[in-house]
Amino acid sequence: MTETLRLAKDLIARRSLTPDDAGCQEILIERLQKVGFTVERMRFGSVDNFWARRGIDGPVVVFAGHTDVVPSGPEASWFSPPFEPVIRDQMLYGRGAADMKTSVAAFITAIEAFIEDHPDHEGSIALLITSDEEGVAVDGTVRVIEALQARGERLDYCIVGEPTSNRMVGDMIKNGRRGSLSGKLTVMGVQGHIAYPHLVKNPIHMAAPAIAELADTTWDNGNQYFPATSWQISNINGGTGATNVVPGTVEILFNFRFSTASTEHELKHRVHAILDKHQLKYDLEWELSGKPYITPRGSLVDAISRAIEQSYGITPELSTSGGTSDGRFIADICPQVIEFGPLNATIHKLNECVAVADIEPLKLTYQRTLENLLIK
Repeated sequence: MTETLRLAKDLIARRSLTPDDAGCQEILIERLQKVGFTVERMRFGSVDNFWARRGIDGPVVVFAGHTDVVPSGPEASWFSPPFEPVIRDQMLYGRGAADMKTSVAAFITAIEAFIEDHPDHEGSIALLITSDEEGVAVDGTVRVIEALQARGERLDYCIVGEPTSNRMVGDMIKNGRRGSLSGKLTVMGVQGHIAYPHLVKNPIHMAAPAIAELADTTWDNGNQYFPATSWQISNINGGTGATNVVPGTVEILFNFRFSTASTEHELKHRVHAILDKHQLKYDLEWELSGKPYITPRGSLVDAISRAIEQSYGITPELSTSGGTSDGRFIADICPQVIEFGPLNATIHKLNECVAVADIEPLKLTYQRTLENLLIK
């Protein structure tokens, strides 16, 4: 059993349902302090976070991740208890195996091995670990970044250990993510008896032409890194439950996944223009949960690509697909942010797992990336 596998099993064994860290971070902190890291525990609300750094000079290479996991679902449906890590058929099973306790374990052992080989390395190594990535994400990475930003910390490179691989480990790096902009639209009408249509204003009927135009609008054509911006309705709710009552309001929830080809302001302006054109009486509440960001080919992408080729024998594809991650917060103070980790096939599912054979190459990838960035 490798040290990375042993540590991954120790972390999986802790029932760290978001935002409860369940002691995972103390395991990591103890090991980091032994190799010279200064550790700041940063608790915000009910969320445990820490920032650890070794070195005072640049460049600063940051590993970012989370110790919290999503609920297991019905435990009886698992091959084995989700918080009792087991190896079966050369697969490590347990909640968080792929998302992302194996990556976090690989961070630690890669750093330990790198420091053993290069105790007087240039630059600095840092870790940003939260227990609020799988939850509402308001007291986790975003709060740590705000604290670092307030005191003028400068980060150069960041590797987020999210499970990015698609068909085989190493085949995909996320070098950016789309933004996420949500809206809660309430269209007002006049409630009344359905048999007297002249006395009512049906907000569903009134909103329908605007919805059709919003759905048919080309918001942008994307660019070399991103697909076109997408607008989708996630929920429509209106009515009293009776079949003979026209509702007074209809509530529509929608979301933009948007590229760097559009801005938050532009999207909001265009939505309001369409709603106003259809002369609707409405309220619209907006929530921006993530801005788009991109890391073009450069020092970090090249460094980890070479490391993946050495460790897994394949050339990774760059992608901005998928949902959001904590990279959206880190990109505010770090010019180069990428995500790389295990296969994403079983994340958030029953019987989450990673192949044991993929674990040590993951550690070597992180270790070699450090060497590519910090050793001249």
